[in-house]
Order: sequence, then structure tokens, then C-alpha cells
Amino acid sequence: MRPFLSALAVIALALPAVAQTPPQNLRGAVKSLSGDDLTLQTKAGPTVVKLSAAWTVVEMQPVTVDAIKPGSFIGTTTVEKADGTGRSLEVHVFPPGVKIGEGHYPWDLKPHSMMTNGTVGKVVAGAKGRTLEVAYPGGEHNVLVPPNIPIVQITPGTRDMVKPGVKVFIVPAKRPDGALGADTVLVGQSGAAPPM
Repeated sequence: MRPFLSALAVIALALPAVAQTPPQNLRGAVKSLSGDDLTLQTKAGPTVVKLSAAWTVVEMQPVTVDAIKPGSFIGTTTVEKADGTGRSLEVHVFPPGVKIGEGHYPWDLKPHSMMTNGTVGKVVAGAKGRTLEVAYPGGEHNVLVPPNIPIVQITPGTRDMVKPGVKVFIVPAKRPDGALGADTVLVGQSGAAPPM
């Protein structure tokens, strides 16, 4: 569990730096893994990521909307509505006791999308889905979670999940030599794409 929590902490360190501009995350399918060189097929073409010696895997396991309860700590990518609320594109539920990346900031899943990480307060079920009050230091955001969007639980994974064809999500960092590096690889269950 400790390497898993360390992996989440590494991801969190990348988030405050993107408070005003969307990050440049990597999303793609694994082409190959040779030693610690991970080659992905992304929209921009083949991309090589240098994995650290202690790299870890985080698995995103599908759960139902009932996993989101008052007190849950979640992350959700949203598109903002004219009334100032957000409409979720996906929700990821963190393990109990884990709070990282708190806030409301630009994200790169879609143009003008935002990421909100915070603690769920009031949950209201309605005809269009569930509305969540999501609180974070310095603010709160109301988010509509419509039916049938991806909802996943963040859990520890294993390195053997990272194999050709599997879709992954990576928060990269520039290494001193200019190469892209990473400590953590996020995968979906059974090779599904991580939704964030």
C-alpha cells in the first residue's frame, strides 16, 4: 500500500503547477515496454516515457454511482455550465483517507474542461443525475453527475498490467536530459482507458 500512496503523491505534486493552464498529460495505448522505456501510441504519434526504477501502477476499477457518498474524496473532470455549475465527464473516487490535488483548475481531457478534487458534501438525486457539493480549501463547486458516465475507484495495480494494447494515463515530468519521465502509470480494468 505504501508504494501505491507514494504514487498518488507523485501525481499530486504535478497538479499545483497547472493551476492556471491545463496540464499536458499523456493518454495512449502501450506499444512496448523495454526495460524502463515505455512507448505509447498517442494522438500525436509514438511517445517514449522513461519510467523511474521504482515505477508503480494504479488501476481504475469501475464502480457504481453509489460509491460516491457524503465524505468521499473524489476527482471529477467537468465542463462548466452557464449557471456556474459543472457537468461531470468522469468521476474517480480516491481510497479512504487519501486527499490529493485539492482544488478546481483547468484540465486537458477536452477543450475548456476543469478538474475538481475535493470532499463530497450534500448529494441530491434528480431526474438528470446526482448533484454533488464538492468542497476544497478556499472553495466549493456544485457538480452534476449524469447517468452512464465512467465512475472508477483508484486501487493499487501491478506492473504486469502494462502490456501492448493496454490504454494508459500518465502525468509526465521533464527529466534533466529533456526526456519525458514518470513514476506512475494509470491503467483501467481489463485494459480499459482511464477516464480522466
